Amino acid sequence: MRVGTAEDFEAVSRLVQGAFHADPDPETVEIERGITEPDRALVVTDDGQVVAHAEALTRDLTVPGNVIPAGHVTGVAVAATHRRRRLLTRLMRHQLRDIYQAQREPVAVLWASEARIYPRFGYGLATERLSMEINGREAAVTAARSGRLRGAEPAALRTEMAKVYEQLRPSSPGWSSRDERWWNWRLADSQSRRGGAAELRAAVHESDAGVDGYAVWRAKGDWVAELPRGEVWVTEVVATNPAAYASLWEFLLGIDLTRTTRYRFGAVDEPLVHLVHNPRALGARLVDGLWLRVVDVGAALSARRYAAGVDLVLEVTDPILEENTGRWRLVGDGSTASCTRTDAPADLSCAVTDLGAVYLGGPSWATLAAAGRVRELRRGALAAATAAFGWHRAPSSIEVF
Repeated sequence: MRVGTAEDFEAVSRLVQGAFHADPDPETVEIERGITEPDRALVVTDDGQVVAHAEALTRDLTVPGNVIPAGHVTGVAVAATHRRRRLLTRLMRHQLRDIYQAQREPVAVLWASEARIYPRFGYGLATERLSMEINGREAAVTAARSGRLRGAEPAALRTEMAKVYEQLRPSSPGWSSRDERWWNWRLADSQSRRGGAAELRAAVHESDAGVDGYAVWRAKGDWVAELPRGEVWVTEVVATNPAAYASLWEFLLGIDLTRTTRYRFGAVDEPLVHLVHNPRALGARLVDGLWLRVVDVGAALSARRYAAGVDLVLEVTDPILEENTGRWRLVGDGSTASCTRTDAPADLSCAVTDLGAVYLGGPSWATLAAAGRVRELRRGALAAATAAFGWHRAPSSIEVF
């Protein structure tokens, strides 16, 4: 195992694409080259061949009340010929140790190809999402359209979309920063990404105050018995106000020659559920989203803000980063927070995995306690922690990285 280099890129790309059963795509590879960080990658080689890889990318993450650096873990893959040799374990443990020692990023986040893998390394399920298969004929938007929609190729609208995104990002737990490289990646439209559908399209919503929302989507045509049965695949819907949000969804659900609209990244508290006259027609199912690993307990809990005043002692166990194991006193509110080591008696006891799950304000301490994952050691501590760690909006994650 060694640190990656720029020369590893093609071999790593082949490894990762092979692991996800994808055909080589030079266009996608070039887009990914722009966001890779070889000096933050780990590779395992066997006789000169790259057989395992993991990388952490440098981005910020919105957390309740703050925006903090977070290691965005991606490209985790082991060659099929080298499974069951603990290569993944070596990579993940080494990566966590590197992030901890650098003292820049108090948390790490990832999307899991298989949900059972990453809790072994201390990652907790921090966000969930609604994956929707919407019957467009049954899910009419109840609000009247307002403002004006303007459509174009995504590249032509990128500057305006980025401004809207940046308006929302600081107050949206679970969202990641996007510089020019990440917008290039987000809007890339190679054939391998299309899945048989048409090219990516975008529209912005304008009111008297200017652009206040956007949507990105693609459509796939289909006909049955001479009747249209096309689909709309929504990539992203972002709006700064209810009128723009409603107008964008009314447009997406009513595109000609389509009958189904698919959206994989709805928030648990997605307003669309309350905007259509028949919520059953959304065909929503709950699936996992972003997984979060608390790398430095003191720094992570000090970095976020709390919905209610809190003064609790948490007893944390962390078998990989032993520095996190022990008792931590958390004192915080909506404007400040501190978390330091203490010898005081513990109020709650949990594993670092569960601390990652509650960190963004998604699942509550009470929910995890009901699942037997958290222990209340002082009466009333569970209610206090649940109130403090909650937030006015559920965390969401609207892109896979």
